[in-house]
Amino acid sequence: MTDQLVEQARGDAESVTELACALIREPSRGGVDDHEPIVAVAEKWLVGQGLPCRRLAGPGGIPVGLACEIVGGNEGPAWVLDACLDTAPFGDLNAWSFPPTAGDVVDGWIRGRGAADSKTAAAMFCHLARAIVPCAEALQGTLTVLLDVDEHTGTFGGAQAFVADSRPVSGVLIGYPGLDEIVVGGRGVFRVRVHVFGEAGHSGTSKPTPSNAVVRGAHLVNALEATALPRCVPNGFPLPPKLTVTEIRGGESFSTVPDHCLVGIDIRLTDALDATYPASRATTIETITSWPPYQLGGDDQPAAALLAGAMAAGINARHKVAGPSNIGNFLAGLGIPSTAGFGLPYQGLHGPDERAHLEALPAVQAAYHHAALSLLGSPAGS
Repeated sequence: MTDQLVEQARGDAESVTELACALIREPSRGGVDDHEPIVAVAEKWLVGQGLPCRRLAGPGGIPVGLACEIVGGNEGPAWVLDACLDTAPFGDLNAWSFPPTAGDVVDGWIRGRGAADSKTAAAMFCHLARAIVPCAEALQGTLTVLLDVDEHTGTFGGAQAFVADSRPVSGVLIGYPGLDEIVVGGRGVFRVRVHVFGEAGHSGTSKPTPSNAVVRGAHLVNALEATALPRCVPNGFPLPPKLTVTEIRGGESFSTVPDHCLVGIDIRLTDALDATYPASRATTIETITSWPPYQLGGDDQPAAALLAGAMAAGINARHKVAGPSNIGNFLAGLGIPSTAGFGLPYQGLHGPDERAHLEALPAVQAAYHHAALSLLGSPAGS
């Protein structure tokens, strides 16, 4: 049966590529571009195929995604194929050798921002929905294709809207790229902005310089960089913690001593700073994002089904816990198991010249198709 799924995927490949290119040509940088146009591109394709879909709305009614639900003929669990339609920023345009919205194919590579993360997966999942509809009556449960935006902001607005507006979800397969590994876990994330204060004054004064918030912020960064983190985790989690300073901002004028500096970091280290470099106001911490780490076992669903699907399609993949956090961390906090990566080989993820290689597209699509049928109780998936 898997051979038939691969052949079907080969027949879909041209259409999947066309839809993926159309999605890539529509800029959808998280926190930068309007969500409406990219949602409209995917919605037009789904409606044109006669597939049911509904918009998901965020605060103020703005679109944060699409959900295409296929209801089986028998009661059963609810499974989700998820791929984000928004992308990382373009970065330095001079570093790209082709336009970030190229949306073309050159030497077997589909090119442009979102080619890897995750517009090609979105196009593939749309075609899987179309392929599964004819056999829906024989299935147990429901399969939803979720195309979310507001993912690269870290807010996960599309996923949050879907979970809040849907029946309980049994598990999610997230279409992040990477052919050799099925991601079954991820380190947690704790993102904060530390507000470091000083005293304003004239930078040219002959009197002693007031406490400079930017200098205090630099001391904090140095202290964080010198912090020794554990190399192993007592509970057996396979990756150690990591600390990264991601931003430092402060000062408004050459003639003014800054009285406020903002430092984006991952952990708290403020007591020592205030004791060593005192100021009139204590350092404060603003929590931006906090998601727990998670890890599925090899026999847990939906990881087991996707690994079996990959093997049936001739792909030798292995389970992996990822360093970066992802929507899987958010879902884990709600008790929803997920895989967070298996797809096409790629280059330039979140960097210049992002692209994904299309040679493995039929096998990857067949692997997800096999997994979906298995999870929905179809003998074809076994």
